[in-house]
Amino acid sequence: MVVHIVMFKFQEVHKTANLEKAKEMLENLMGSVPTLLSMEVGLNIAEEERAMDLSIVTTFADKEGLQEYAVHPEHLKVVEFIRCVTEYSKVVDYEKN
Repeated sequence: MVVHIVMFKFQEVHKTANLEKAKEMLENLMGSVPTLLSMEVGLNIAEEERAMDLSIVTTFADKEGLQEYAVHPEHLKVVEFIRCVTEYSKVVDYEKN
C-alpha cells in the first residue's frame, strides 16, 4: 500500500471559501478515481505559525495506482483549482505494509 500525504498553505484572499471548495472537490474524488482507495481531508485547527491550512491523506494499492491518480482528469481539475488559490504545498509518499 502507498500512502500519499499533501499539505497546502492557502492564499489569504477568499481563504475560507477556497478551503471549503477545495475540501469538497477533493472529497468528490472518492468514487471518481478508481485507484483511490481512501481519502481523508482535514482543515487545520492549529494556531501555530508553521501550521498548514489543509491536508489530505490518501491510500493506493501501489505506486502505479498513485501515478494513475496523478494524471486522472478529475484529479487534474482539482489540481488546477488548488494551484490558483494556494501559496505552496508539501508532499510525502511512503509504502506501508
